[in-house]
Amino acid sequence: MKFLTLVRFIYGQYKRQVWLGIGVLVVGLMVWRLMRTTANNVMQWQFVDAYGIKFPMRYSLHGLDVSRHNNRIDWDRVAGMNADGVRMQFAFMKATEGATLGDPTFAKNWREAKRVGLRRGAYHFYHPTRDPIKQAANFIKRVSLQTGDLAPVLDFEVTNGVPEDKIISDLHLFLDAIEAEYNIRPIIYTNPSLYKRFVKGNFDVYPLWIADYSKSDLNRYNADKLYIWQHNKSGWVRGIRGFVDINTFVMAPEQLNELTLN
Repeated sequence: MKFLTLVRFIYGQYKRQVWLGIGVLVVGLMVWRLMRTTANNVMQWQFVDAYGIKFPMRYSLHGLDVSRHNNRIDWDRVAGMNADGVRMQFAFMKATEGATLGDPTFAKNWREAKRVGLRRGAYHFYHPTRDPIKQAANFIKRVSLQTGDLAPVLDFEVTNGVPEDKIISDLHLFLDAIEAEYNIRPIIYTNPSLYKRFVKGNFDVYPLWIADYSKSDLNRYNADKLYIWQHNKSGWVRGIRGFVDINTFVMAPEQLNELTLN
């Protein structure tokens, strides 16, 4: 009873502040829901049953990325899939990792994607604890690009406890070596956290491929450099067993040429 009496006393003394706080909370929730609804309307999300996920139908170019974890791939079925107007039109595949490792499925995936008419690209999984020049050499040794292929990709997902200033300086070394070899600016693939910590303000001249599953409106990223959005890692694609990373090209379709070797 004493507790209830205390509560009534506090409420009586601070009733105005209590209701003001509730009002602010309610308004905040309404604004948040409105923002989410607006973002969804802008993106025109649509569930495509065959892929098992929603697609931002505002955009027309969609693709996937794969590695040895996707096992054997039937690329004819991948290229032939068309559901609700959504088909895979480009494919990135893992080529290398660190200073010495190569993906055992890369060579076949690289050939097959080209054969079935998909725009293809190769990526390197970067390890901050390894020498960046040796990592670049590992990629260059294994990946030969042809006219029409997509720019090389730096896959930057881990920091491994390396100091931030060293990560930034080493990433510059890797990117410079790759650009010098292929004569095209590499794409940086990363997540929202690492983008904010390392990429923004340091690598703004590079095309960005962001892995962001929040269904956001993408306003947090540099609109002039954001080209590719990995918005789901649990898609289904015919010809591939298990989940597949799904990506969407968020520039005008003709701007895909800005990422391709001439």
